[in-house]
Amino acid sequence: MSDSTDAALAAEGDYSAFERLYRRYLSRIYSLCTRLSGDSTNGEELTEEVFVSAWEKLPQFSGEIAFATWLHRLATDVVLNARTEDGRAAATIEQGEKLDLGQAIAGLPTDARRILVLHDVEGYKHEEIAEIFGITPGRSKAKLRRARVLLKEALGR
Repeated sequence: MSDSTDAALAAEGDYSAFERLYRRYLSRIYSLCTRLSGDSTNGEELTEEVFVSAWEKLPQFSGEIAFATWLHRLATDVVLNARTEDGRAAATIEQGEKLDLGQAIAGLPTDARRILVLHDVEGYKHEEIAEIFGITPGRSKAKLRRARVLLKEALGR
């Protein structure tokens, strides 16, 4: 079945339809949550929160955008809300400090990290990123350039 059909059925309470969506998107959402949070344990917990939230919000899914886009936007919101609730400040990177790539990405400002992960890690196109965040493709490209500069600085290059 298609995403839109399964989403409509799940919105009406069909657990089997929701399970199909869950299985279809679990690995992508886990990967996204892990990369955005910078931690695999948090990634697991946040993935669970995303699907709980998706179940609760499915009746609000209008189908105007692709289900995958809607779910990824929801996942991004869940991760960002968790970071805010946890009160985690963005990691400060001192010059000369050696960091691995994961730590450097986790230390990026939220917008920079989201765009970098979606484009460079997950393979999204700027048009898709623009749709997810309600920005123009040009703005997505500009944010990606800035993220790469910050990442290079964080890695001491």
